[in-house]
Amino acid sequence: MVRVAVLDDYQKVAAGLADWASLGVQVDFFDDHVADADLLVERLAPYEVVVAMRERTPFRADLIGRLPSLRLLVTTGMKNAAVDIAAANAAGVTVCGTGSPVHATAELAFGLVLAMARGLVTEAGSVVSGGWQIGLGRDVRGATLGLIGLGRLGAQMAGFGMAFGMNVIAWSENLTAERAEAVGARAVSKTQLLGDADFVSIHLRLADRTIGLIGSDELADMKPDAYLVNTSRGPIVDEAALLGALRAGEIAGAAIDVFEIEPLPVDHPFRSEPRLVLTPHIGYVTRETYEIFFTEAVEDIAAWLAGSPVRVLAP
Repeated sequence: MVRVAVLDDYQKVAAGLADWASLGVQVDFFDDHVADADLLVERLAPYEVVVAMRERTPFRADLIGRLPSLRLLVTTGMKNAAVDIAAANAAGVTVCGTGSPVHATAELAFGLVLAMARGLVTEAGSVVSGGWQIGLGRDVRGATLGLIGLGRLGAQMAGFGMAFGMNVIAWSENLTAERAEAVGARAVSKTQLLGDADFVSIHLRLADRTIGLIGSDELADMKPDAYLVNTSRGPIVDEAALLGALRAGEIAGAAIDVFEIEPLPVDHPFRSEPRLVLTPHIGYVTRETYEIFFTEAVEDIAAWLAGSPVRVLAP
């Protein structure tokens, strides 16, 4: 019988969000994350099919080469920078994807803007510990929201900013004034955005040109009372530079949902920095999004079993 492994089911919900029984194969769900390559190979050795949550467990060429039984790799979403599709295809492994709505991540990103504006984490902690008001929040109405990237996610953020009465500006390498205007934003240079924005939110894909895009120089360009939000990908922001900027008072704070190493190491200095709001890469983690992920993963497996794979990803 074909065996299917569903990886990194952190919330232990995958089994109940799709009709896995309809496949007529053995499906095993794993709620832990295995980072050690040898242990991962040992776990996955018996499986012909693996369902991977996007960018949790990487599937590079060296790992794929050690899994001779693997024939189908399903990733949630239609893009996954942690999967080497060319190496998989060379090893005879088909890679398929699923739909991936963007609104959930945009909702979280704007929620983080509000959390920082009103000091929600600090104020909530004060109440829990027996205290009361300890800080002074700020309005988002009338503030400037700077969007680095204005694709589907950035456009959603522009709409949220407008609804809250914010001035929305945006930058990306290929952004045109017409595109920005179409979603209610104004196109500016990167330097102007960093210097004018009260809240800077990143909405770019991870690529060679975006790794380290926000480093020491860019953080120094921001206002000392401005905040940074990253719900995109961890390596876009230089973590050491961000810590330095926070400790030097160059920016007021940051909200980070994505990290260079995930899960975030227990001893990571981010965990002890008071001006950081940290969330555990939950941008897409909603029931509605997961239902799409796992329902379409089942469809992918069923189609592959029938000899007609769907949503096949190319290198």
